[in-house]
Amino acid sequence: MQETFINIKSLDMDARGVGHLENEDGTPGKVIFVEGALPGERVSFETLRKKKNWESGRMVTLQKASSMRVEPKCPHFWHCGGCSMQHLEPSAQVAMKQRVLEDNLWHIGKTKAENIMRPMYGPTWDYRYRARLSVRWVAKKGTVLVGFHERHSSYVADMTSCEILPDHLSAMLVPLRELVGALSIYQQMPQIEIAVGEETTVLVLRIMAPLTPADETLVKAFADKWNIQWWLQPKGPDTAAPYYPLGKELYYTLPEFGIKMPFKPTDFTQVNHQINRLLVHKALTLLEVQPNDRVADLFCGLGNFTLPLATQAREVVGIEGSTALTTRALENARANGLDDKTTFYTRNLFEVTKDDLIALGKFDRMLVDPPRDGAVALAIALAELRLTHPDLLPQRIVYVSCSPSTLARDAGILTHRAGYVLKKAGVANMFPHTSHVESIGVFERLDNFQPREFAAPDVADNASAGGDAVQ
Repeated sequence: MQETFINIKSLDMDARGVGHLENEDGTPGKVIFVEGALPGERVSFETLRKKKNWESGRMVTLQKASSMRVEPKCPHFWHCGGCSMQHLEPSAQVAMKQRVLEDNLWHIGKTKAENIMRPMYGPTWDYRYRARLSVRWVAKKGTVLVGFHERHSSYVADMTSCEILPDHLSAMLVPLRELVGALSIYQQMPQIEIAVGEETTVLVLRIMAPLTPADETLVKAFADKWNIQWWLQPKGPDTAAPYYPLGKELYYTLPEFGIKMPFKPTDFTQVNHQINRLLVHKALTLLEVQPNDRVADLFCGLGNFTLPLATQAREVVGIEGSTALTTRALENARANGLDDKTTFYTRNLFEVTKDDLIALGKFDRMLVDPPRDGAVALAIALAELRLTHPDLLPQRIVYVSCSPSTLARDAGILTHRAGYVLKKAGVANMFPHTSHVESIGVFERLDNFQPREFAAPDVADNASAGGDAVQ
């Protein structure tokens, strides 16, 4: 069968090469998304999915290679879903993410940053300190598999190592398979969640049946040999609890600010500790906090930004949608001697209104770090505040985002309707070798402003969260 070749012009949000079939008159025809292909390459492809106006597939023959192509370091790259960009040179990966951010800001938010900041880089390998690994007994192979899902599949990848996990966790994958296979409940353990702290590595076993005494002996011996702590999770995440050995503390640090941050392995924390430190430093530098400032930290979580902010501001108000999180954040503030400068409230920020902002009072600065859905309600509330109480608008907003599309949508509202200018924007390479884009934007309030028409679009967040940030 004759192969069909196309020229790849760009990459999409899932790191697939984008090209076109040619019409009979030589003009570009149907769009083709090709997994494994890079811009500047000429490839043939195997179709995996076909629609009227587009097809998706995987590369079969590479006729012309890009100068940005490199050999993937991981032998499991082509079938494991944990990464999607190991075949692209790392600096080119970051350049692509920068373009994704800029394109989203313009096409979705109809806005541009006055300045594009240099990207924030960290380690390229061994960086992932949090992961959720699936566990499956595969009868045909006669073995247990522990790892990420295969690409575009619910099957678990047959992986014996992982280049993005720390070395001690990569070395543990095969022994984990052997351990699970030796347990009586080997078919009732769907996942193992991993969290690495400064001194402790925790593995959370999701168990759907209790361990037997023989199981307990094996599990404890494994913990002793590999110097890890087991937690057991019989039901939902709230049921996870330390099992063996007891007495270990899971935490990360922000040395620049003298912060020690305890956390649970099921909590949301950034997977890349080194980039998190850079991101906190960058966000606070951009916010330009003054000693007398009252600062809001919205979507504050455990206080990752709140506590460093409290070392610089007069008062910091952290707001989060979960009482459990705000309680834990206050405990962390007390543990770091910062409770006299921090206040925490539980509010549903996805439904925040102008009146809610008025009740909270004047903030000089605001830090926003929402999940992938973004902060559209907040942006709209700020736009409404501009019309009635412009004096309550914070002078500067720093918006940290894990989704360039929702950041762009919210940036459109802030710049067209709320009276802000997007001074700076840039990316942080939080998830090397994946298509995940972590970004940051700096908004400055304009004193003389007339609102403009801008209808916030519905955005489908197409960026994969680290090829499966947490499966």
